[in-house]
Amino acid sequence: MATIAAERLTFTRLPHPAPASADARAAVLANPGFGSHFTDHMIVIDWSEGRGWHDAVIAPRGPIALDPAAAVLHYAQEIFEGLKAYRQADGGIALFRPEANAARFNASATRLAMPRLPEDIFVEAVKQIVAADKDWFPPVEGGSLYLRPFMIATEAFLGVRPAKEYKFIIIASPAGNYFKSGAPAVSLWVSEYTRAAPGGTGAAKCGGNYAASLVPTAEAFARGHDQVLFLDAAEHKWIEELGGMNLFFVMADGSIVTPPLTGTILPGITRESLIALARDEGLTVREERYSLGQWRDDTTSGQLVETFACGTAAVVTPVGKVCGEDGEFTIGSGGPGQLTGKLKARLVAIQRGEAPDPHGWVMKL
Repeated sequence: MATIAAERLTFTRLPHPAPASADARAAVLANPGFGSHFTDHMIVIDWSEGRGWHDAVIAPRGPIALDPAAAVLHYAQEIFEGLKAYRQADGGIALFRPEANAARFNASATRLAMPRLPEDIFVEAVKQIVAADKDWFPPVEGGSLYLRPFMIATEAFLGVRPAKEYKFIIIASPAGNYFKSGAPAVSLWVSEYTRAAPGGTGAAKCGGNYAASLVPTAEAFARGHDQVLFLDAAEHKWIEELGGMNLFFVMADGSIVTPPLTGTILPGITRESLIALARDEGLTVREERYSLGQWRDDTTSGQLVETFACGTAAVVTPVGKVCGEDGEFTIGSGGPGQLTGKLKARLVAIQRGEAPDPHGWVMKL
């Protein structure tokens, strides 16, 4: 057993009785996929009313003991984050903007009436899981260690109020490519369902938002598409986001449009980073509403030349085709665009330590 001191909290490392063997780990890392395999350890920190955050451990990954009346099972007090650790060009390991994930995690916590986790503790916990499971980095092209911090309400009670006990947990998963189709650009299905409404939880990263997206996403898959596109709840005309990614629209004059963050769209960290990189290139980025009709018309007229989606898991993904009940249209040649490729290459190069990091986003471990 070892203890690791962090500001205001001590992480205790518990011995692992049966970590994966080198051969078993190598078999997984040869073809990790996404989200199907997990590393040996997890971080667990408890919170209770009166004590605050306490008992931080680096523990063997395993089942979570919950009372059947635990609040998360009945009232869905649950939030999560997603970020990656990257292998650097010099062989080291780095995180990309973990403090931004910590800030978004706390924004989600506030919306779900959950305790905020000090950002330095969030970042330190992420560092500890990476250090514990650094041998799980996949050697495949584009491989990374995907990290999933989350918080659940654990108090056993059936009254409708914020819980008084919580667990913060981080698990890790070796990751390869997110999309499995192998297509050069993804195809979208315009859903009749709504992801979020004004005043709701659309800007929070909580499980309920994703549960509500499962039926429309399954519908998109059944029709042969890669992702689902959600429109706004009020008029069902304004583009919001995909099932788990933000969207960008590249115009013929080189400017870029992306839907504004008005409370119904998750504020993506990749989204924010790409806006900064595009502006570094001298490009105009407008955060403004953009309708499905405009998208179709601008594609037909040639005003729009590229569209791409972005998120932590998929990074930057070209959009080639959009289909819905009222027809379909193809963007450009239906494949990746030049600016999409350029922005993705620049972002990935920064994340992997292959290019200068002018914004100080990379945290080397």
